[in-house]
Amino acid sequence: MNDIRFYHLQRQTLEEALPILMDKVAGAGLRAVIKAEDQAAIDTLDKTLWDFDPASFLPHDKDGCDHPEDQVFFLTTTDSNPNNASVLVLVDGAKCETFEHFDRCLYMFDGRNEDVVAAARADWKQWKEGAFEMSYWQQKEMGGWEQKA
Repeated sequence: MNDIRFYHLQRQTLEEALPILMDKVAGAGLRAVIKAEDQAAIDTLDKTLWDFDPASFLPHDKDGCDHPEDQVFFLTTTDSNPNNASVLVLVDGAKCETFEHFDRCLYMFDGRNEDVVAAARADWKQWKEGAFEMSYWQQKEMGGWEQKA
């Protein structure tokens, strides 16, 4: 992996921002693994991706599905990559021991949760010492993202 992008959620929730970013990932012809810490978060994100836009579809499934290899987006609590994704999305402090096997990591964290922010800062510091290209993005007041670092 050579590209880690931190997305600091301040104006939108993860449930509002994730589908928009995943729409861009799909538009680029890429696949993603979305990793969360627990099954409750996976279930929430699953519903979020289904309900995102009635006029579009974000093809996805989660742990336990019959054909994970066919999914554009795969939701998991494990370090697996069954859909051969090039993008890893880590949400709210989720960790992945094999994140170097992906081309890009989108690290999304809730700026309203001090514990999650502290974890993001620690991860930034640790990974900054590695050979990764890193960027930090904040939500703009009127929507969208602005690169800050």
